[in-house]
Amino acid sequence: MGFSSIIREYLINSTFHGVKFIADDSYHVAERIFWIVCVVVSWVGSAFLIDASLEAFQTSAISFVVETSYRDWNTRFPSIAVCEMRNMERIQAIADELWGEEHDFAMEEVLNEIGYFRGESYHTVNECTGEDMAQNCFSDNFTAYAQLVRSSCDETLEDCYWNDIPFDCCRYFQPIETELGLCYAVNSLQTSAKSPLRLDMISNKHTGPGKLTITVLTEAYVYTIGEEEVPNFITPKSDVLLVDHYIAYRRQISIKDIENDPEAKQVSVEQRKCRFPDENNLDVHRYYSYSACSVQCRKDKQLKLCNCTSHLMPNTDSSLKCNMSGLICLNEHYDDLTIVVPKWSVSRKGVVCDCLPSCTEVDIGIVHDSRESIFDTDRRYSIIEIKLSALPTERYKRNVVRGRLDLVVSVGGTTGLFVGASLLSFVEIFYYFTVRPYGTRVLRNRRAQLAIP
Repeated sequence: MGFSSIIREYLINSTFHGVKFIADDSYHVAERIFWIVCVVVSWVGSAFLIDASLEAFQTSAISFVVETSYRDWNTRFPSIAVCEMRNMERIQAIADELWGEEHDFAMEEVLNEIGYFRGESYHTVNECTGEDMAQNCFSDNFTAYAQLVRSSCDETLEDCYWNDIPFDCCRYFQPIETELGLCYAVNSLQTSAKSPLRLDMISNKHTGPGKLTITVLTEAYVYTIGEEEVPNFITPKSDVLLVDHYIAYRRQISIKDIENDPEAKQVSVEQRKCRFPDENNLDVHRYYSYSACSVQCRKDKQLKLCNCTSHLMPNTDSSLKCNMSGLICLNEHYDDLTIVVPKWSVSRKGVVCDCLPSCTEVDIGIVHDSRESIFDTDRRYSIIEIKLSALPTERYKRNVVRGRLDLVVSVGGTTGLFVGASLLSFVEIFYYFTVRPYGTRVLRNRRAQLAIP
């Protein structure tokens, strides 16, 4: 039996609808042409619908809705991070220890820039390069000098309260390495601790809006961020409290959480256009977030331009951190390294950072800020009070509307409706042209052997 005969026999016995009328030459030519047209139209229609299902699965698998069933919600208070801004008294004391009381006072400005590096190092470059280099200048190991300058948690925080109930500040405000230097954060995923302690900062209809009150002993930046976010250069200034001595700051905030469908993790990153914190592809922080991704962008750009990174860059090998020549390079490319520009803006200076948002990113809004003087002659401090203005009445919900099972059902239903096929129909093709001819040959040879006298 020739191959064409095998194909004809398969088509006549096939479970695909319509093809047997085409293969069977006992039917009139007009009938066979009619069925050819019907089968082609059905297969083309099936192909178009399957392609549309695949396109919808790739581009429209996720939908957002706003939920308002707020009576039983538990709202987690955002992470609060405190990053020291400056401490000139400590810098003077460290300078006296390092170089004696008669040291060059320009070195205190150098220590200040190194310890609280913000991308520029004007004094360091002027004082520690060239022929008129200041005495006691250092040209590397900047990380060690920064660690000397920065205050410990006990020297930064005091008297912490959650809903007016005191708690141990430095037990829950744990160190977190950032591109701004060492900070202290409560309820952050990104802290340096392997098993970080979490404070039960939940607000609901039983507790009312939550309130956090802390006493800060140094000049500092106070960030109100999501638990996966990190303090960084591009945090909007309006979202950061610049804390000075003798002032009580009160900030009221609003929160809109994002709730994710349990099946959202089964959808690819490209489809949902966000990453969960544990889907990390960065090396600067343990968990993914948009802000952590922007830090990674700056690290990569620093390595590209200067072949080294800032000495405060988290989770970076010491061999990659800049010495004096690298610091000069970072200073020269300040605009290129601190401004984030979109990827389509090729002519502007800055870091091109194509980062996806976090799937658990919380929307934090500032409702009201106020401040008042609390001058105290005995000590220098400030009080920070951050509270929810009201319990949230809305939150976003990310739903999966087209999962893998939906795709299978859609494709299966389309092929069944248009061509009468199932999974076993395609198994038949493999069986008919591979297993069955082999079995037929074996049976024919067996019969021939039995016919031998």
